[in-house]
Amino acid sequence: MINLCFNDYRVEVYRGLKAADCKNLKRKMLPLIFFLVTLVLALGYGLFWLEAFSSLSVFLGLPDSPVTHALILVIFLTALCSILPFIPRGSIQIDGKAVLITGCDTGFGFALAKHLHALGFTVFAGCLLKNQNGNGAKQLEAMKSNRMKVLQLDVTSDEQVSQALQFVRKNLEDPDKDLWCIVNNAGIITYGEVEFTSLRKYKEVAEVNLWGTVRVTKAFLPLIRRSKGRIVNIASMAGRFSLYLWSAYAMSKFGVVAFSDALRNEMHHWGVKVILIEPGMFAAATNLLTHDRIQTLAEEIWSEVSDAVCEDYGKPYLDKQMHAVNDMCSSGTKDMSPVITDITDAVTSRFPYTRYNPMDAYWWIKLQLFTHLPAAFTDIFNHF
Repeated sequence: MINLCFNDYRVEVYRGLKAADCKNLKRKMLPLIFFLVTLVLALGYGLFWLEAFSSLSVFLGLPDSPVTHALILVIFLTALCSILPFIPRGSIQIDGKAVLITGCDTGFGFALAKHLHALGFTVFAGCLLKNQNGNGAKQLEAMKSNRMKVLQLDVTSDEQVSQALQFVRKNLEDPDKDLWCIVNNAGIITYGEVEFTSLRKYKEVAEVNLWGTVRVTKAFLPLIRRSKGRIVNIASMAGRFSLYLWSAYAMSKFGVVAFSDALRNEMHHWGVKVILIEPGMFAAATNLLTHDRIQTLAEEIWSEVSDAVCEDYGKPYLDKQMHAVNDMCSSGTKDMSPVITDITDAVTSRFPYTRYNPMDAYWWIKLQLFTHLPAAFTDIFNHF
């Protein structure tokens, strides 16, 4: 009876996941529509481009046909890459597998812990505020499930990471096989121009976002390597291009991307997959930057800034930045299901992608432009 009930519940979870996929169909289709419109426009001027390439090839002393074939091949490969996310790639066997997630007090981590548990994983939910009776930890513990194990975990503490490792090993039936995945989700954020951001704040953000990811990964990597599992690191679109006001956050996420790229190549011959999740603007969904938090950060910035900066910029300039951040966060995506869906795919797919970009069409298009165009062009966009 218990198994029947659990299986029925799992079916409902899968139905919910499918519903989330349908809900996000427009989000997934918009980039494809953007590409197809661009392709149609390009083909509309096809004769011009082919003539231009032919003239260039003649000028360079090259035959015409290889240039034309190369252009067609580029178009074909681009179209193929656009449809790849819609091709099924199989699923792993979930039963008996465990996942460690950091930063489960709120946001992505809290939602992911509940979701992966519902799918059948044993979840080790690392919470910063468990010892302080944090609300997220209390809710997860209230599930009263032997597959939901909540532990105290501050990713900036060597001691707590070591204790977490011992806790996980103790609660796995086979430590060399059962820990399937680490999701390095714990993170914090700040804002402010370079002259307004203290060195203390730069170090504080990097200690959680970058060094916390490195610290947890290094501690648990032997278990993941022996199980031939995977590591999922939550980066950001800010880890691909740095925006005005976000230098401290972007630096930490650029570091996560670099660390993940190196580790992915090192772990290849061990059969371990290292995957990056690069969400767009989800501050409104995660409550990382609420209006009160933005105001508090502004007060901290002003109290720490030098006299010269105070005199040259003035408080109204900082207030203008604060309002800009408020507007940006308020307009961000409030539904975190695209991120949860992509992380779930990274954890459960037999052939996961190397990178996932859960974001709305605006930020996806901006990501493509800022990572492919010369900086001289993207700087112009930033100044508008």
